[in-house]
Amino acid sequence: MILGAILMMLPTPEGLTREGHIVLVMSVVATILFITEPVPLPTVALMIVVAQVVLLGLASTQVAKSLMTDSVLFIMGSLMLAVAVVKQKLDTRIAWAIVKVTGTKTLNIAFGISVVSGLLASFIGEHTVAAMMLPVGITLITLTSKDPKKVRNLAAVLLFSISYGCSIAGIGTPSGGARNAIMIGYWKEFFYDPNNPETYKYLIDYAKWMAYAYPIFLLQLPFVTLILFTAFRPEYKRLDRAVARLRGKVLEQGPLKPGDWVAIILFFSVLYGWIMLSSNYGMGTIAVAGAAAFLIAGLVRWEDVNSGVNWGVVLLYAAAISLGVQMKDTGAAAWVANNFLAMLKPLGMGQGIGLWAAVSALTTGVT
Repeated sequence: MILGAILMMLPTPEGLTREGHIVLVMSVVATILFITEPVPLPTVALMIVVAQVVLLGLASTQVAKSLMTDSVLFIMGSLMLAVAVVKQKLDTRIAWAIVKVTGTKTLNIAFGISVVSGLLASFIGEHTVAAMMLPVGITLITLTSKDPKKVRNLAAVLLFSISYGCSIAGIGTPSGGARNAIMIGYWKEFFYDPNNPETYKYLIDYAKWMAYAYPIFLLQLPFVTLILFTAFRPEYKRLDRAVARLRGKVLEQGPLKPGDWVAIILFFSVLYGWIMLSSNYGMGTIAVAGAAAFLIAGLVRWEDVNSGVNWGVVLLYAAAISLGVQMKDTGAAAWVANNFLAMLKPLGMGQGIGLWAAVSALTTGVT
């Protein structure tokens, strides 16, 4: 906060408005608070909201409108859906479905786990899927041997298959990560003009994002298993005993119950809505409608959603998007971009692949 006060007292740089100067100081202070975390992160989000009213003189209603965008609704709805899906406890059946396709070879099972983890994570978020798939991996490990020392490498391969599969899937769809939804919102906010047909290309819906990003995820999938089997050599080449025990567990559970089928139908209905209807109704509306459907069907209780969703994350992304809007409106974003390009041009990185590499390095370092 002291640093922020000092930066506020400095002369406004040439080419930057006073409001833009204030927004940049807010961004610097917020970044420092995010990294050092002297206060809970949602508190930083609240500070961003208050600062826009107090320091920039914006009306509270204007700030409130910038907080609740379709991207924020989408993030909130996706988190609620994730809680509802995990609540169905289908981990044993997922494990059985994987081994029915892959067979009992450890290599095939690891690849199957990374594929399923990735496919799920690309639609309902990597952290949620990791939590949902963790029991799948642990089930196969414990059914193989109760002694952790005898399955150390096997555990590494199976659990990292979940982790890496979820991680690389994040870019596959807008619902794979909140950052994707934020970028879609920024493209629309920064570049789209309803009166200019040439800017319609910046309206990115669910299907268009998938068309460009999903192949990248699919191309990376085979390398996950290859890298893991190179780094770790599992103690067991086949998991016949574990698969036999798993089959017994599934038989004990019996066939899918009506509630399970309803949950599956609702999940794929939401997915269909995102792909086919998001351009008309918005991804956020569909996500919230899906969460409401799970609640109406009695598949999840509001108490479960309320305790399972990290509402601070929703607030955090809302505040970040709102601050980004002010970066654009005050000219701070353009000023930063122009100065960044000016630094890159002498290095021959002012355009093309060099620019892409520099931006990628910058965002990777910051995030």
